[in-house]
Amino acid sequence: MPVGMISHYRCGEHDMGEHHPENGKRLTAISDQLIRSGLDYVIRQFDANPIEKSLISLAHTQEYIDYVFDNAPNEGDENFSVGEDSVMNSKTLTSILLSAGAAIDAVDLVMNNTLSSAFCATRPPGHHAEHNKGMGFCFFNNVAIAAAYAKEKYKLKRVAIVDFDVHHGNGTEDIVRNFFPKADSTSDSGYLFCSSYQYPFYPFDIQESNTPPIINTPLAATTKGEDFRKAITENWLPALNKFKPEMIFISAGFDAHIEDDMSHVSLTESDYRWITDELKAIAEEHSQGRIVSLLEGGYCLSALGRSVVAHINGLIGN
Repeated sequence: MPVGMISHYRCGEHDMGEHHPENGKRLTAISDQLIRSGLDYVIRQFDANPIEKSLISLAHTQEYIDYVFDNAPNEGDENFSVGEDSVMNSKTLTSILLSAGAAIDAVDLVMNNTLSSAFCATRPPGHHAEHNKGMGFCFFNNVAIAAAYAKEKYKLKRVAIVDFDVHHGNGTEDIVRNFFPKADSTSDSGYLFCSSYQYPFYPFDIQESNTPPIINTPLAATTKGEDFRKAITENWLPALNKFKPEMIFISAGFDAHIEDDMSHVSLTESDYRWITDELKAIAEEHSQGRIVSLLEGGYCLSALGRSVVAHINGLIGN
């Protein structure tokens, strides 16, 4: 089965202000690099569909969902700040719904065997959005919604979410800990969340954990590829193999790249290819190869495009 990419041109229209790093040029950089690499002829490409509003409640309170919808600006209105550095213009709500909808589409395409795995090249990102608030450029938590949808619609018992963005996926951890149904006395909750991140760094208030369902793996600012691979090998891979996920979701942030000014960690495309290969091997062993990956951070445009190509090549197995 082929690997697919799900995107939509209207995800580029969300605009948080001049010179803001999380802008529509990110998607253009990915598209351009796919063309240069020839991958645009190899992968199947799909336009995202907007998510149904009711599905957002899989990971967010109805009060917060209504707050976002009710305050979304119309054409000509002033921008509205949903949370810390999460600003809506008149195009944002459409972008939000398409970004979350792409994640739902990806689950369906993988679960119905149209695709072996899928990458969602959409924005805004989502992993900082908690169950009742937006922050850090994020509004709704796309990966958490998709993971809950896979469990609810397809009755999967165990799903893993892994996050290699340079910033901790605090929103995803919050939803796994505080919003998803709790485990009963005879079973776990069916979720495993693994996050690596530069520490201390935004969002700062993070507790290291090596106890499922949360595996938090802090990285020093001096971390290079060899250190990153060692940390993942020691902390994530044993936990994932023990958990035996039936589907793997990836919060794919590429802002730990050495060329990205957003952080101080010094990864390269080869490190993103390495972690993709490792996750693909686990998916082949336990998940029938099923992976859904969603774009999070990555703000140096050239490095972002090259890193996404490396990631997609890993999903393909090129």
